[in-house]
Amino acid sequence: MKKIAIFGAGRVGESTAQFLAREELAEEIVLVDIFDGVPQGCALDIQESAPMFNFDTIVRGDTDPGIIEGAGIVIITAGKPRKEGMSRSDLLQANMDVVGGLLQHIIKWAPDAILIMVTNPVDVLTYYASKITQWPKNRILGLSGVLDSGRMASFIAEESGFSSKDIDAMVLGGHGDAMVPVPQYTCVHGIPITELLDSETIDRINDRTRKGGAEIIHLKKTSSAYGAPAAAITNMVDAIVHDRRRILPCVAMLDNQYGQQHLCMGVPAILDRTGIAGVVELSLTDSQKQEFEKSAQMIRDDLKSVDLIE
Repeated sequence: MKKIAIFGAGRVGESTAQFLAREELAEEIVLVDIFDGVPQGCALDIQESAPMFNFDTIVRGDTDPGIIEGAGIVIITAGKPRKEGMSRSDLLQANMDVVGGLLQHIIKWAPDAILIMVTNPVDVLTYYASKITQWPKNRILGLSGVLDSGRMASFIAEESGFSSKDIDAMVLGGHGDAMVPVPQYTCVHGIPITELLDSETIDRINDRTRKGGAEIIHLKKTSSAYGAPAAAITNMVDAIVHDRRRILPCVAMLDNQYGQQHLCMGVPAILDRTGIAGVVELSLTDSQKQEFEKSAQMIRDDLKSVDLIE
């Protein structure tokens, strides 16, 4: 890919740019931020690491959104970060204002791009992006399940002692406290964790997964997570750039899948060069279906609160 653009040169945006450059997922990575000097400095710092990490990707930064012209993928990380005691929904109105302006730049300068939403509340803002751009639903997706599933997998490795390399986790639903970890589709080298761990341990892992972001905020005090989110974004971009048809949980627009319609939330999606090539519907238990519906209702409530749906 020739160019990938990132709006927001904060910790998540900068880390994402670094990971993408190291993996040489584009010929050029551009960072955009409203604070002059910040995106330029971040880009220069990353570029100076190229000889040590052996990559030829060009990294540039600017305050001018025109720098994204022709980008094949645009990633939005800009917005107000979550602080301790805040839910992701608490950020909604402020970050809608930020994202709304960015979407106009994207429509102008990168009208054929695939858009990856990272800014929270990501489920609502992914829907908002779809509504504003009116782009095909395959070209708009959001970060959630790859990050949440990665956190779940790391907690399983910590609890069990099994290698992280062998663990594949699955987390569905909204990217918040009502997310739905799915143990029967979470495996260690193909073996469901329900066959390896007792129910008490699984419940503990599920609960920690739901609170994974808040745990980091509580520990760090002055900032939120950025390493794992950047790694998750990089996984998604890699699947798209290399047309891998990987099944990764991410925020997608639903059209009657999982009993939901005209709603964006986390589901297993097939990612290829077109973006989302399809949604995979899993068989869930009755309790998981109820949890998924509860998660969906919370997203609907947020959408209603800002008049995005009736």
